[in-house]
Amino acid sequence: MADHEEEPMVKIGDLNSFSRRVYTVAKVISKNEVREVTSRTDNSSHRVSEALVADDTGSILLTLWDDAIDAITEDSILKLNNAYVNVFKGSMRLNLGRYGSYEEQDEDPFEDVNLDNNISDKQVEYTRRSYGRGDRDRGRGRRY
Repeated sequence: MADHEEEPMVKIGDLNSFSRRVYTVAKVISKNEVREVTSRTDNSSHRVSEALVADDTGSILLTLWDDAIDAITEDSILKLNNAYVNVFKGSMRLNLGRYGSYEEQDEDPFEDVNLDNNISDKQVEYTRRSYGRGDRDRGRGRRY
């Protein structure tokens, strides 16, 4: 028995910038160009891309890394397990991260997908940025 059997499924339209432990089913609508990035931790090179995924309540950009870029194809149906939302350049992105996974599904549960409600298009304030006045305070949280 899988240990995430009891996890509630979430609709894309219900996600917000604080969503964690996201379990959802989505259709891959399109994939963006692949970029090369260098890891800040060990200077290794990685490939990154984004796929627009959608369900019947909305759509969001899903960040894909390395092997997942080639493995995930347009029009496939993915069950995403333990994903999370982060904010990148002011917009929400869905990520699998280190602990997330995906499974391709055989059946398409969607009669229609909702592309009008693209939650990645909405600008999001990144809340952890306000440390005080200017760069000299950056990185030091306030202590009361």
